[in-house]
Amino acid sequence: MTATRTAGTEVVVEADGGSRGNPGPAGYGAVVLDPVTGETLAEAAEYIGVATNNVAEYKGLVAGLKAARELFPDAVVHVRMDSKLVVEQMSGRWKIKHPDMKPLAAEAARVFPAGRVRYEWIPREQNKHADRLANEAMDAGKRGVRWEPSTSSAALTAADARAARNAATPPPSGPPGDATAGAARARAALAGTGAGGGTGVGAGTGPADGTGVGAGTGAGSVERTGRVAGDAAGQPDDALFAADEALATQARASLASAAMAERRTAAGAAASSGDFEAEAGILAHPGHTRTPAGAGPVVTAPAPGEAEAGATTPAPAPTRAGAPGWGAPDLGAPATFVLLRHGETALTPEKRFSGSGGSDPELSGAGLRQADAVAAALAARGTIQEIVSSPLKRCRQTAETVAARLGLDVRIEDGLRETDFGAWEGLTFAEVRERYPEDLDAWLASPKAAPTGGGESFATVSRRVSATRDRLTAVSAGRTVLLVTHVTPIKTLVRLALGAPPESLFRMELSAASLSAVAYYADGNASVRLLNDTSHLR
Repeated sequence: MTATRTAGTEVVVEADGGSRGNPGPAGYGAVVLDPVTGETLAEAAEYIGVATNNVAEYKGLVAGLKAARELFPDAVVHVRMDSKLVVEQMSGRWKIKHPDMKPLAAEAARVFPAGRVRYEWIPREQNKHADRLANEAMDAGKRGVRWEPSTSSAALTAADARAARNAATPPPSGPPGDATAGAARARAALAGTGAGGGTGVGAGTGPADGTGVGAGTGAGSVERTGRVAGDAAGQPDDALFAADEALATQARASLASAAMAERRTAAGAAASSGDFEAEAGILAHPGHTRTPAGAGPVVTAPAPGEAEAGATTPAPAPTRAGAPGWGAPDLGAPATFVLLRHGETALTPEKRFSGSGGSDPELSGAGLRQADAVAAALAARGTIQEIVSSPLKRCRQTAETVAARLGLDVRIEDGLRETDFGAWEGLTFAEVRERYPEDLDAWLASPKAAPTGGGESFATVSRRVSATRDRLTAVSAGRTVLLVTHVTPIKTLVRLALGAPPESLFRMELSAASLSAVAYYADGNASVRLLNDTSHLR
C-alpha cells in the first residue's frame, strides 16, 4: 500500500513488548494496519537488551506510532495494546510515576498531537501479531543478530489464525432445516447444563478476602437461572448436578473440534512467548496438544512450566474417528467440582487483603451463620460425595460445618490455599495504593507481577491451582466434589475453564459463602455451570 491517503485517514497501530525475566532479555513489536481490510502496512521490531515488560511495551508503542507517522503524517491513529498499564497511562487515567517510563510516555505523546490518537485495551489473544514480532526480535537478539522484516512470519501467523477461525465453522449441510434444528438442539442442551442466566459481573478484583476493590467493571452477582434439559421429564431442577448429560455431551462434542483448533493456535503462540496461559497449565490439561517448532505430528503437551519456546505451528483440529458431528462418543460422566468460597471473617466486610501469608483469621459470627446456611442448602441437594478444603482456618471451619451436616469427612489440599499477598496482607486496596503505588500498578498490569514483599503472582497461583485441578479430576470422574477454598483459586478455575485471559480475574464477583461449579470431561473440555450463587443466603 502506498501513502496516498487523504489527511485524517485512520490507521491502526498494535504494539507489544516482552521481557524474559522481567527484567531480562527484552524486545518489542509493532504493526500498522489498515482498519478496513486488516492489511499490514508496516512492521517494526527490535531487541532492546535487558529491560522490564513495561519498558518494552512503551518502546513498542513509540515504534508503532513512528511507523504510522512515516506512512501518513496526518493520520488519525487507533492504538490497540494488551497492556492495561500503558493504555491507562497514555489515556491520562493513571499517573506515570516510574522513572524509566516517564520519558518513553513523553516521547510517545510527541509523535502525534494528542487529539489524533486514541487508545484501546484488547485481550492478549487479539494482539498476536505484535506479540509474535516482539518474540521474533527477542529470538534474534538471543542469536546475536538484528530482527529483519524479510524473515518475519508474524503477519502470516496472524493471517493463518484468522483463516482457522473462519474455517472452524463449516457451512451447513443436509436437508433444509437441519442446521437450524441442530443449532436449537445445541443451545437447548448447553442451556440444560445449568449455566447461570444472570448477566451481572462483579466490580471487585477479588484477590483480597473482601470483594469490590480495584479496576473491575460491571455490578451485581450472577445468579442461577438455568434449568436442567430433562426437567420436564422428571429430572431434578438442579443446575449444579444435572443427571442426564447425553444431549449436552453430544452438543459439546459437536462444537469441540472447531473450538479446539482455535485453542491450539492460541496455545502454540503462548508457548513461544512463555505467556501466562501456557504457564497456567492450559497446554497440559488432558486433551490439549500442541506442535513444537520444527515438528510435524501433534504431540502431547508437557507438564505446566515445561512449554518449549518457538512452538508456533498451529496443530490441526483433532479428528474423532467414527464420530463426526452428533455421532460423538459418550465421554462419560464428568468430574463436577462445586466451588464454595468460605464464609466471612472480620476482614471480609472491610475489604482487606487476606491471603495465605497473613493472620489466618477464623470465621466471624456472620461467617458461621453463612456456613450453616450453605450446609443446609447442600444437604437439601443431597449430591455432594466428597469434601476437600484449603488448609486455612476459615475454609476448614466452613468445610467442617458442611461435613457435619452431610456426614462426610474433610480432606485438606494445600493447593487450594489463597494467594500470599506479601506486605499487602491486612491492608485495604486504598492503603496499598498509598503505600506501594508502583508495585500495585505492576500487579494490576501483569499476572507475573507479585505483591510487595515476596508474595505470589497470579501466574504462580494459577500453576498451583491448575496442578491441583488435574490431580483431583484424575480421581473424580463421575463424582461431585465440594472444594472449599478462596476467591483467587475459584476465579482461576473458572477463568481456565472458560479459556479467558488473566485480566478476567478482575471482572468476576465472588461473594462470601457463594457457590460456583465447573464440570470437567474426559476429553479435557470444561463446562462452567454456576457462578456466585448466593440464593441460600437470602
